[in-house]
Amino acid sequence: MAFTDEIHDDAEVIWDAILDHPMVEQLGEGTLDEEPFRYWLRQDYVYLIEYSRLFALGAAKAPTLDRMSTMAELLESTINTEMSLHRSYADSFDVSLAELEATTPSPTTRAYTDFLIRTAAMGSFGDIAAVLLPCMWGFNETGKRLDEQGTPDHERYAEWIEMYAGEEFTELTDWCKDLMDDVAADATESERERYRDLFLTSARYEYRFWDAAWRQEGWDV
Repeated sequence: MAFTDEIHDDAEVIWDAILDHPMVEQLGEGTLDEEPFRYWLRQDYVYLIEYSRLFALGAAKAPTLDRMSTMAELLESTINTEMSLHRSYADSFDVSLAELEATTPSPTTRAYTDFLIRTAAMGSFGDIAAVLLPCMWGFNETGKRLDEQGTPDHERYAEWIEMYAGEEFTELTDWCKDLMDDVAADATESERERYRDLFLTSARYEYRFWDAAWRQEGWDV
């Protein structure tokens, strides 16, 4: 059984919880107040900077030239294309570049990104594949399921759904799933169990990231 099939049921529990979260529900309905979404945009910009480091560390630890090349391409695409699109999209919500760059990571953003970077720095290439997958898979599932419900009248929320449900992002998600399956196919049972634990931790942080935006989480002191 492919590794992503093996963890499918565990992943579904988390994707369902994300879809049931009021922030995501209201995003899909087009009724979400824009302030928590602006918060999400600012935190996601911080997250993307650290997420890019995963690809850099993945390229450094890649076992083959082909995988090194792909990780390098993903790094370049994230920094020079996705982050540029993110800045443009944030601007449509009146979130300026200065605001994005001045964002203080929330406790959840800090914990999530520190977990990712620590795993990538100290772990194997397989560990990196495991922790980067939930972001791609989770957003793709969220986008596709919301799209199946019908895109909202709120034009910019509809654009968000269409982007993550779209063919390009689905292909990227499928590539990440295939990479995880390839790596896990040659892994020992203990390595596969570690990949499962890392994947689930990262996926749970995906849920917490939405919840933190909903609550507009900050530092208490």
